[in-house]
Amino acid sequence: MGVPFPSVEQAFSILIMRSADDADLTARARIRDAAITVFVRDGFGATVRAVAATADVSPGLVIHHFGSKAGLRAECDAHVLAHGRERADSLLGDRARMGDAIGAALARLADEGPMLGYLTRVLAEGGEVARSFLDRLVADTERSMRVAVAAGTVRPSVDEAARARHIVAMSLGTLSMDLVMNPPDDPTDGAAIVAAYADRMLVPATEYATHGLFTDTAALDAVLTARATEEQA
Repeated sequence: MGVPFPSVEQAFSILIMRSADDADLTARARIRDAAITVFVRDGFGATVRAVAATADVSPGLVIHHFGSKAGLRAECDAHVLAHGRERADSLLGDRARMGDAIGAALARLADEGPMLGYLTRVLAEGGEVARSFLDRLVADTERSMRVAVAAGTVRPSVDEAARARHIVAMSLGTLSMDLVMNPPDDPTDGAAIVAAYADRMLVPATEYATHGLFTDTAALDAVLTARATEEQA
């Protein structure tokens, strides 16, 4: 069955409980970022020794900070998920400043390369650990959509949980298809992958999110009526 995979809450508990001086915290963050780089480059089968070499620390220091490779992976997951929550809140949490926030994010698009690469590795890995990560990504997306609805930047949904699942499936499915149809010259160059993907997909994705597809509610009305009929049967 393998090593039990820590939850996000456990990862944050580890981070909070292990007090250290500023230099120690800097080393911890450097190791985490190096691990993300190595996992994107080599997959999640990469060794602690490879992470340590990239971070320019000893393997023992990696274990000191994270306890195990599973603990290191858990904190990488937590960091990527937290980044996604913060980004969604900054983009969608303030209606008056949303345009400026999106413009600023586009100017820093290359910074999203490691996060995008990490997501593609999670998808490629599959299995229970990947499903757990995606479950948390869906939960975070639902939370972000509720924040955006409250801020007035996103319309409410008839089923917020289902919408969150669809957003994640559509986003990651589009990414996976695009990588197959347009294989990058360097699969580890996240910045270049993000730039090329944005060139192809950003306008249609934003247009779809802004204007939708149908010109009236006939299709949705039919689906909701069919669901209500099934539930009453």
